[in-house]
Amino acid sequence: MKDKVEVDIIIPNQTRYLGLIGRIGEDLVHSLGRYSGDREELAYHLNLVLTEAITNAICHANENDPTKQIQIQISASDSSLKIKVFDEGEGFDLAELTTSDIQDTDECGRGIHIIHRLMDQVNYHRSNKRNVLEMVKKLH
Repeated sequence: MKDKVEVDIIIPNQTRYLGLIGRIGEDLVHSLGRYSGDREELAYHLNLVLTEAITNAICHANENDPTKQIQIQISASDSSLKIKVFDEGEGFDLAELTTSDIQDTDECGRGIHIIHRLMDQVNYHRSNKRNVLEMVKKLH
């Protein structure tokens, strides 16, 4: 990709913006110049991952607090899609929610389970008084 694409969005801590962010992710996938895989599947997966990550940030991390915000950074290159979701919550133990016994139908941990299944790398840490969920999808 000659042009690296980067998107940086800040949204209010409200679920009504989920569809918008999901569509931005899908549109970004469709704009990838050299990607030779199934674009529809990748677009669907990116929408799902973004929706799950942002829902977790809004509802669990920021506890539906309307005074808080979510920041989403998406970057695409020839080799990967990178997503960062920043929240203002207390954080959680990622390892605790990534055990293999969690099922897609379980209430607690379902989103993180889906994210781990669809992304190649997942990391969660604290940075500058915010939590950051970092996800990478390698593009072959």
